[in-house]
Amino acid sequence: MTSPLLDVHDLSVRITRDEGVVRPLNGVSFRINTGQAVGIVGESGCGKTMTSNALLQILPPAAEITSGHIRYRRKLDEREIDLAALAAHSDEMHQIRGGDISMIFQEPMTAFSPVHTIGNQIAEMIQLHDSLSSEATRQRVVELLHLVGIPDPQDRAHDYPFQLSGGMRQRAMIAMALASNPRLLIADEPTTALDVTVQARVLKLIQRLQRELGLALMLITHDLGVIAHTVEYVYVMYMGRIVEEGPVAAIFDRPAHPYTAALLQSIPSLTGKRRHIEPIEGSVPSAYALPEGCPFHTRCTQKVGPICEQQMPASAEVGPHHRARCFIHTEEGGE
Repeated sequence: MTSPLLDVHDLSVRITRDEGVVRPLNGVSFRINTGQAVGIVGESGCGKTMTSNALLQILPPAAEITSGHIRYRRKLDEREIDLAALAAHSDEMHQIRGGDISMIFQEPMTAFSPVHTIGNQIAEMIQLHDSLSSEATRQRVVELLHLVGIPDPQDRAHDYPFQLSGGMRQRAMIAMALASNPRLLIADEPTTALDVTVQARVLKLIQRLQRELGLALMLITHDLGVIAHTVEYVYVMYMGRIVEEGPVAAIFDRPAHPYTAALLQSIPSLTGKRRHIEPIEGSVPSAYALPEGCPFHTRCTQKVGPICEQQMPASAEVGPHHRARCFIHTEEGGE
């Protein structure tokens, strides 16, 4: 059996600040296979973006990986390496970051340099990872802009970021992410700053490119509606932990964790059926003071007893390739 493209196991990150120690990731484990589209979903502050930053070793100051491994198979020679063990500024990490693994950021206006043209910035990414001539690089820039659906790509390559609309900037960001022919594409809330109609176009573009180019996709979002139509497997995250995972159909049809069920219940329905939208009570606890036991017990309406406040539930199988961390599904919970 072929090993996964990316295997993250028990990943924990700690940030030391003057106010105290923050623990944004607390034993995160997930896998992504070659060509697979995977979603990481959860509320703001649950650790989604920190996970992607840890993969690429672009953690904030005073942050460090304290445990776990990030095993990745290089596209060059299929060699398996542990990204967590690499120094952030090592040559190998520089080759992987933007080469093997590329990222689409939330807001392209802050990711692009405002004083360089779109074409120059994409060309720089190409030259970092490929030894192409200047003419071949220019041709590649135009090809990439055309690939992501930017009209008149030869002219648009000379535009600065502020001259493009939000949707066009995001397409240019996708073009830059594809410049090095990556094996894994991380999309971190790629439609956050866009209006609804542009969001749909950008998501369809990402989905089409992922399939046509055979990319593995890691889509990070708080929007379960986005997840439903874009990925095939879902990891639900809460307080720096994966609390449920499974095929997208199983997650939506048979949510096994109270947090997942609450997220789904809070989505407005467009089917015409009238139902009451139930918000999730309370807020995500402070990362400075993690609750004991199950991290969701402070907001959960389905607690089975004191054990929820005392122990972290183990991951239990609730269906084919479908697992959840909840005492509802364990012997300790009295099932």
